[in-house]
Amino acid sequence: MFEVIIHNKTENKYYAPAVLDGAKIEWTISGAPEKFTFTVYKDETLKFVEGDTVQVKVGDKAVFFGFIFVKKRNKDHSIDVTAYDQLRYLKNKESWQYKNMTATQVIQRLAEYFQLKVGTLADTKFVIDKRVEDNATLFDIIQGALDITLVNTKEVYVLYDDFQKLMLSKPIDMVVPVLIDNETAEDFDYESSIDKDTYNLVKLVVEDKQAAGEGKRKEFYAPMSPDEFAKSKEKDQWGVLQYYEKLQKNIQNPQERANQMLKFYNVVRRKLDIKGAAGDIRVRAGSMIYVKLNLGDVELAQKVLVTKVVHTFSNQAHMMDLTLKGGVINDQ
Repeated sequence: MFEVIIHNKTENKYYAPAVLDGAKIEWTISGAPEKFTFTVYKDETLKFVEGDTVQVKVGDKAVFFGFIFVKKRNKDHSIDVTAYDQLRYLKNKESWQYKNMTATQVIQRLAEYFQLKVGTLADTKFVIDKRVEDNATLFDIIQGALDITLVNTKEVYVLYDDFQKLMLSKPIDMVVPVLIDNETAEDFDYESSIDKDTYNLVKLVVEDKQAAGEGKRKEFYAPMSPDEFAKSKEKDQWGVLQYYEKLQKNIQNPQERANQMLKFYNVVRRKLDIKGAAGDIRVRAGSMIYVKLNLGDVELAQKVLVTKVVHTFSNQAHMMDLTLKGGVINDQ
């Protein structure tokens, strides 16, 4: 069911050690590599060091290829090991500028420069005019390009590693036929809140020294008028929750910016974590799955995005914990 193979690169030896219960594979949707943590007993034959490779198979499916970064020992001769896939090398920093490139081309160029292996990269198509990144991680450089693409095309893309191949896909192309409901989830944590990132009044300020004297400012509100805000049902229910930001004077269309920010922030924030679902190794961060749950104040019955998944292998069982996003589930 579950097999771990360690390659000692210096001696070119392969080991298939017995792994103790509690091994975990963890995927996060952005800004972090896939992580595999496991524990083995050190014996006279098992030899491996930092930088050696680890492969994991679940059944007949190869699910992880990574590199050992951390070893932690104790006096009972067990070794706790942490390995990451090649996305770990996207934590390298660089100063980089580019022009007239798509996000796909940015990934290809960085992968070539840092000697990373590439699989299938979706064509993001949108050409970014010019961008300068200074002292940024490769994760940030790539995410910046993907964010610009999202703003201009409304298309979401997920970068991940598939057994030592960089992949770029749309979540809609990563749907896994898994249903999470009251029968298949051992438990869930659901939180609704207006305590963070919720605002029903947006105030943006732009310095305008040319307007009626030195140091004057222009103010932009959403809702635009006091009367409109006074009629707001969110104001009646929550009180005044104001977002304030001072903008550069050359910002384009600040009123439209305020309107869009109000749409984004004027909602209850909802988070949903699934605990102890039956494991399906096809589910990774970026996958979409089906959820049907009554959460008390809302009912969820739709496809949602998996933003984080932890697969745990213990007592011959495979379970998974999920963090989800989609529809009214708008926080994580």
